[in-house]
Amino acid sequence: MPQVSIEVQLSTLPNSPGVYQFYDSDEKILYVGKAKNLKKRVSSYFTKNHEYGKTRVMVKKIRMIKHIVVPTESDALLLENNLIKKYRPRYNVLLKDDKSYPWICIKKERFPRIFPTRKLIKDGSEYYGPYTSMKTVRTLLDLVKSVYPLRTCNYDLSKEKIDAGKYKVCLEYHLGNCKGPCEDLQDAEEYHQQIEDIRQIIKGNFKSSLQYFKKEMKTLAAEMKFEEAQSIKEKIDVLESYQVKSTIVNPKINNVDVFSIISDESHAYVNFLQLSHGSIIRSHTLEIKKKLNEKDDELLALAIIEIRQRFNSLSREIYLPFDVTVEEGLKVTVPKLGDKKKIVELSERNARFFRQERFKQIKIVDPDRHTNRIMAQMQKDLRLSVEPRHIECFDNSNIQGSNPVAACVVFKNGKPSKKEYRHFNIKTVEGPDDFASMEEVVFRRYKRLLAEDEPLPQLIVIDGGKGQLSSALKSLDVLGLRGKIAIVGIAKRLEEIYFPGDPVPLYLDKRSESLKIIQQLRNEAHRFGITFHRKKRSKAAINSELESIEGIGQKTAEELLKSFKSVKRIKEASIESLAETVGMAKAKKIYETFH
Repeated sequence: MPQVSIEVQLSTLPNSPGVYQFYDSDEKILYVGKAKNLKKRVSSYFTKNHEYGKTRVMVKKIRMIKHIVVPTESDALLLENNLIKKYRPRYNVLLKDDKSYPWICIKKERFPRIFPTRKLIKDGSEYYGPYTSMKTVRTLLDLVKSVYPLRTCNYDLSKEKIDAGKYKVCLEYHLGNCKGPCEDLQDAEEYHQQIEDIRQIIKGNFKSSLQYFKKEMKTLAAEMKFEEAQSIKEKIDVLESYQVKSTIVNPKINNVDVFSIISDESHAYVNFLQLSHGSIIRSHTLEIKKKLNEKDDELLALAIIEIRQRFNSLSREIYLPFDVTVEEGLKVTVPKLGDKKKIVELSERNARFFRQERFKQIKIVDPDRHTNRIMAQMQKDLRLSVEPRHIECFDNSNIQGSNPVAACVVFKNGKPSKKEYRHFNIKTVEGPDDFASMEEVVFRRYKRLLAEDEPLPQLIVIDGGKGQLSSALKSLDVLGLRGKIAIVGIAKRLEEIYFPGDPVPLYLDKRSESLKIIQQLRNEAHRFGITFHRKKRSKAAINSELESIEGIGQKTAEELLKSFKSVKRIKEASIESLAETVGMAKAKKIYETFH
């Protein structure tokens, strides 16, 4: 497929949270960013007058936009951080005024301090990051400080100096934010256990901390120390709340490749997610054109080999939506529930979004391919012998049997052909009989098409269930068209599709494009029919009001309406003006009736 223009790429972005990536003409990554709404955020780059020259230069270089959808904005923040660490895009630094990224430092000390920094000093200290914003760092540190009492002073807390009584506890100790290691009120072993728990929290693993606090809470409760137990419970709540918001993938899931596939009649879309230490570090969707009627498992097996070679993946475990034969030594997991299942579903969601985006782009730049694909899909879904390029849909409209009418709408290549729509006044049926009305209009429609040698549709859709479908079939039998035109009925309640002679209905996927076109046909027929019915009913009501006057017939009523435009104006008219249209004798009767 040729390179799609930026305008088309923007028009097909989803309104979902996610991470976007900008590439230049050489497919070199320029920038990685996150968004609560991908479409709005990415579009803003091309609609705003940017204050900074660096941003303007970057926007001019953008030739391709890729994106990854995620469940929440928090997930987008974490995924953005992972991708920046992985690819180090040039403009992620430039657009932040050349500042270095913030890190969380666990200082190499006897009682380690934890603080944010933008400088990495190789002194044996531990650094976690980099993070895309200081806000994320502060959120994590606020969480840590609300759960664990840590020192904030920069004293050298060597054993010799503490034993010599060199330091005194400060205000932080009296506020309960520090346990006073400077006066040897907290031993190093307990402090280091806290630091180990904090390491796990920063990595996204909350299990150790939660187990410790839950055990501590039960112990305190058993000792009747309910205030202390409540304090511990509040810490558990803080940890669990943050855990829910912050983790994209279970931290236990490490060094794993995830694949999923979504396919249609002509193409398949394989999404690849690469996981490392509980985080997504890469996402890629491969579009495969089908040559024959290949099955999903065959295409997925080929795609796994291609993608793993392309990205030089060394992972020895892969998650798949179904079992596939892969290279020897590779472990295949088909998750049924839990976090592993969720990550496979996220991969499928990305594949589906990519497919939808492709459809929208193709609809704009290659409408013929879009139409051909939908027609082929409808032929398969509805078990037709040919593609339904010409479809007609019928619907009856009447209220308590009054003014019965019917409508026929026509779709060509999946789109309305409004000049071919037709209205029908029901002529041979007395009272509200939908079945007989359907039989009449179908007969009249196709008798006329046959007489005028006009092309017949490949598919007829009847708005109604088995009853209306049977009535329409009677007319096709009389005309000798049964078996020559496919016909189905669609029932409103559960959107069942009925076929002639088959008591069991077909239920199409609610997201199916075939069902959407049938629903659009049905809704259009209903709209077209009910509009005609209302006009006819309104006209009948007006005529009956005038015709109830003695000496005024249908012809006179029509002349009055043609001249005065409405009954209200007729009521307000003088005898002289009425006489100009219908003569003085009738004018007097009309005037006396309304006055």
